[in-house]
Amino acid sequence: MPGRVRRADEPAGPEQTKAARPQQAGSRRSAEPLAGRRQSGLFPVAAFWQNPNVNDWIATYLAGQKRVVEALAPEAVAPLIRLLAKAWREDRQVFLCGNGGSAANASHFATDLGKGASDRLERPFRVMSLTDNVPWLTALGNDYAYEEVFVGQLRNFARPGDLLWVMSVSGNSPNLVRAVEWANEHGMETIALVGGRRGRLAELARHVLVVPDEHYGRVEDAHMHVCHLAAYAFMEGAADPREP
Repeated sequence: MPGRVRRADEPAGPEQTKAARPQQAGSRRSAEPLAGRRQSGLFPVAAFWQNPNVNDWIATYLAGQKRVVEALAPEAVAPLIRLLAKAWREDRQVFLCGNGGSAANASHFATDLGKGASDRLERPFRVMSLTDNVPWLTALGNDYAYEEVFVGQLRNFARPGDLLWVMSVSGNSPNLVRAVEWANEHGMETIALVGGRRGRLAELARHVLVVPDEHYGRVEDAHMHVCHLAAYAFMEGAADPREP
């Protein structure tokens, strides 16, 4: 249907008004190309990355990370690999947990053991990250307490001789402390990866690896180095779990 012709004395409709409205300077709808806006300083990306202070900070951060990784002694990591081999040999369950970035590390490690390492073995690791079932975590946290979110799951699955592997930069996360206490009381093997503060976990766990730094990013990265060393020891044949 052809459009109705507007009378000369009739007010403009919203569409005509919108079309006739001039573009305001600095508007987000500016027709200026994105590259032009970057050049004009609205998006000073290049200036940021060329800032020598940022470059210095990156170099300093990486130097700190290098020191932390170089502090990981083979004789401190090897016993943890042997404990995983023992758990596989005896068909034990391996439980992993942490909070925040350490929770992500636990999920990652479960994938590497449950898929990558297991693909190279005659039967898979029985491994479970206690951080992954969000409805269960929230039910335990809401109905009981956040300190119970891991131990509540261990009560359902864990048996004497199973292995609990926890990771914490501070070493004092209450839900991890509670889980290790419960695991010790019920005959489980317990491993704690902690940071330079060590914390309560370093006192409780039967096996402890301390990363000598308190920076959360560097310690979490170092913990993941340990997890990768443990998983790839089986993937690349450095460890044979069939041998005691």
